[in-house]
Amino acid sequence: MDTVQTVVVGAGVVGLAIARALARSGREVVILEAADAIGTETSSRNSEVIHAGIYYEPGSLKAQLCVEGRERLYAYCEERGVAYRNCGKLIVAATDAQRDGLERIDKRARAAGVENLQWLSGAEAIAMEPSLQCAHALLSPSTGIVDSHGFMLALQGEAEDHGAMLARCSRVRRGRVVPGGFELEVDAGGELMQLGCRELVNAAGLGANAVASVLEGLDPSWVPPLYLAKGNYFALAAKCPFSRLIYPIPNEAGLGVHLTIDLGGQGRFGPDVEWIEQIDYDVDPARCAGFYEEIRTYWPGVPDGALHASYAGIRPKLVPAGKAAADFRIDGPEAHRVDGLVNLFGIESPGLTASMAIAERVLRALDTAR
Repeated sequence: MDTVQTVVVGAGVVGLAIARALARSGREVVILEAADAIGTETSSRNSEVIHAGIYYEPGSLKAQLCVEGRERLYAYCEERGVAYRNCGKLIVAATDAQRDGLERIDKRARAAGVENLQWLSGAEAIAMEPSLQCAHALLSPSTGIVDSHGFMLALQGEAEDHGAMLARCSRVRRGRVVPGGFELEVDAGGELMQLGCRELVNAAGLGANAVASVLEGLDPSWVPPLYLAKGNYFALAAKCPFSRLIYPIPNEAGLGVHLTIDLGGQGRFGPDVEWIEQIDYDVDPARCAGFYEEIRTYWPGVPDGALHASYAGIRPKLVPAGKAAADFRIDGPEAHRVDGLVNLFGIESPGLTASMAIAERVLRALDTAR
């Protein structure tokens, strides 16, 4: 049986950030990725937004790691030459009646450590974005956009510079806790192999719950159920008239259909929230009608026929529809009492922004347990 010090399962942005941190600490690291390329699921099917940390419950992991991770991400992009833009975003109240919603957002953001939101009148916001319609707005100067694939390539490159190895097309079929570590059965491109390790980090994203469920020796009560929330995106065929991200007041299901821009200036709208039973990335063009309705609350001039189906992403949720959003779960040895094991569950937005802070949290969990 081949053995290695540390195995990281999953080569999405969080898994790669973890592998980088662990390799930099001097560990021998192997990354197991079920797909044939890095970041093919949640990490590459999102808005590529660098979040400020505005919406998350104060004191939660999402709030703490987003604020910390945002600063790390901006600094890393500068250091490594990853493309990004600190464009800022406007959170808009379409009517005076929605001002209370902005006040709640501002209050929660400040409690979570985001203290630089700026109040704007409707006229001030429209002066910044003439195509906008709103009564009030909050400006978030810390929000930005990033080339997510470029970021992942930088993380992979640095991890490999410190000795980490990436094994693509390598799916964990089962595993067990043994004295001093773990034994894994890995399907490597159709060939089964045995791999031993002293430390195991399960950062498999949509597959994390399944990986944990086949690990013999982990109490099943530490494996939460998985719920799938699909987010559909529609792209703007015409030139985008906005230079900042535009977000409406959040609704019960999510942040509302918002406008983001990519580094090339193309506009896209989404995500909406569609609860599904199995992974499916097809975008139903019929959902576009609902997008127009929401978009016109803040951009009444969007032309008919301007949107076309673009792509979809799926978030790994830990609670079903109708329940309050769950926090990230980073379950280390102090929780489940299995030495050397860290399971990451429900790592959805703001996982991209928080990835480097999540990695430091995992590193500390493993170092503390030594």
